[in-house]
Amino acid sequence: MTQPQPTTTPVIEEPKFGFNEYAERLNGRAAMIGFALTLAIEYFTGQGLLAWLGLK
Repeated sequence: MTQPQPTTTPVIEEPKFGFNEYAERLNGRAAMIGFALTLAIEYFTGQGLLAWLGLK
């Protein structure tokens, strides 16, 4: 006996939390912006990030 195959694909809503494509894309963009800002801070102040934060 074979089971009948569905004729349509169900539309499943993307989860709002957890590891999903939207969250990963947003996290990657935030990381790129943070890295670029860190480089800009180091360039304009002439100090590394640890020195700028007062940790060195």
